[in-house]
Amino acid sequence: MTVYGIPNCNTVKKALDWLKENQITYEFHDFKKKGITAEKLNEWSARFGWETVLNRKGLTWKKLSKEEQAAIQTQEAAVNYLINNTSAIKRPIIEKNDQAILIGFDDDNYAKTLA
Repeated sequence: MTVYGIPNCNTVKKALDWLKENQITYEFHDFKKKGITAEKLNEWSARFGWETVLNRKGLTWKKLSKEEQAAIQTQEAAVNYLINNTSAIKRPIIEKNDQAILIGFDDDNYAKTLA
């Protein structure tokens, strides 16, 4: 299992703590250090919808001008933006057997999906 995220993100910390408490082993992929591919972003967009993968609640998105935000209206535009602005990817994203299964953190969803 792979957890994609940023180590100093509070939501990622909650998810990692949950995994540790439930003794679930994982590999961590740090977006900041390792980056992310367009292929991976497109896979996640196909699974969750690009609107979900793009974190519009975060500071990275909010720093954009209204014009810049308005220009991101398609999956292609979102993927191009996220490759260069990995902090705007909703996180964490968890993959099991190379398939994305969870995005974000919700105690109940984790329990149902992983326990």
